[in-house]
Amino acid sequence: MLNKMNISDLQLVYSSGELQKQGHSYYQIVKMVECGALMRLSKSYYENANFSGDLNDFYYVRAYATQGVVCLMSAAVYYNLTTFRPDAIDVAVPPKAKLSTQPENLKINLHYFSGERLSLGVKTIRQNKNTFKIYDIEKTVVDIVSNRNKVGIEETKEILVNYLARQEKNLNNLYRYAEKLSCLKILKTYLEVLV
Repeated sequence: MLNKMNISDLQLVYSSGELQKQGHSYYQIVKMVECGALMRLSKSYYENANFSGDLNDFYYVRAYATQGVVCLMSAAVYYNLTTFRPDAIDVAVPPKAKLSTQPENLKINLHYFSGERLSLGVKTIRQNKNTFKIYDIEKTVVDIVSNRNKVGIEETKEILVNYLARQEKNLNNLYRYAEKLSCLKILKTYLEVLV
């Protein structure tokens, strides 16, 4: 029997490349799918049916949007900046990027970012053997302010108030991101009203 083929029960999503690096041939991967140990998510990604860790929908993002970065309201929820709960995961992708496959049980909203807006402030979160990319907290706040008309004025205000109340905030980074992304003036206007 395939005895799980030595895949960790702490990793939810595997790329075919990761499975091959662990010594699994394409034939073995197909057999793991056939016996139910893996479920195919997209052309190159698989879900581990034996996953026993804490589930986080963000782990799936790389399977459907390989260059995707969790952003906007989804990132704000991750950092506990808002009580709002979006019905989809907000994911920043380069222009013209598309979902590799449409997920069945997961809704993803693509936001097309380019240049510095896409590359600034990206960090990788590692939880056990699972990873996902997300913007750091200051970049998230700047993106929310920059997209305040889409996000909502009340939500933007709530996020700024909650950010300012945090002890570990970095206002220098906040201003630096806002300046690079051409929204320093509007950020200062918000901060003057709130402080």
